[in-house]
Amino acid sequence: MDMDTARTLVGVLGNIISLILFLSPLPTFIKIIQAKSVQAFKPDPYVATILNCAVWMFYGLPIVHPDSLLVVTINGAGLAIETVFIIIFFIYSTWGGRRKILIILFCEAVFVALVVVATLMCFDTYKDRSMVVGLIAIVFNILMYAAPLTVMRMVIKTRSVKYMPFSLSLASFVNSIVWCVYALMPLDPYILVPNGLGSLSAIVQLILYATYYGTTNWDDDDDEKYDLQMSSTSKA
Repeated sequence: MDMDTARTLVGVLGNIISLILFLSPLPTFIKIIQAKSVQAFKPDPYVATILNCAVWMFYGLPIVHPDSLLVVTINGAGLAIETVFIIIFFIYSTWGGRRKILIILFCEAVFVALVVVATLMCFDTYKDRSMVVGLIAIVFNILMYAAPLTVMRMVIKTRSVKYMPFSLSLASFVNSIVWCVYALMPLDPYILVPNGLGSLSAIVQLILYATYYGTTNWDDDDDEKYDLQMSSTSKA
C-alpha cells in the first residue's frame, strides 16, 4: 500500500471518528430537551467548535490547501451538527445565555469573514495561504480543546462528573490520536500540533472522570446543590 492510499484510509477513519465525536453530545441535548432547560451545561465547547470547523473548512479548500477534501467534508459536517446543537441550547437558555451566544456567534462570523478576505487578497501562493490559515486554525483548534477547561474546573470543584459527558471525552481522545497519525503521512504540522495537544486535554478529562465518578451524585438534587454552590460563589 502506497503512502497516499494509506493516508486516505486514515483520513476516512478520522472522518468517521470525528463524526462520532461531533454526535457524542446527543445524550446531553436529549437531557436538555427533556428538562426544557440547559441546567448547568455550558455552551462553550459548541461555540468554540463552530469557529474551529469554519476555519478548518477554509483551510481545506483547494484555493488554500489542495488535496484536503477529507478535511473539508468532516468540518462541514461538524459545522452543521454544532449549529443544530447551538440552536437547541439557544432555545432552552435564559435570555442572558441567549444574548451571550448571539454575541459570540456574531464575533466569530465577522472574524471568519475577515480571515477569508485577507487571505485571498494578501497571499497568492498555496504555501503562504496554508501557513496563515493553518496557524490561525491551530489557535482555534487549541481553543476548542481548551473549552472543556471550564467544565473540568466544575468537576474538580463539585467532585462530580455529571456535566462532563464520558462519551465526549473518549471520542475526543480517539479522534485526536487518529488525526495525529494522518498528519504524519506526510507531515502536516498545522494538523499535528493541535491534535497532539487535544489528545493531552482528553487524557486529563478521562483521568478526572475516573477520579470523580465514585463521588458523583446522579440524582436531580445534585442540580440544586450545584446551583447553590455557584450562587454563593458569585456573591463572594
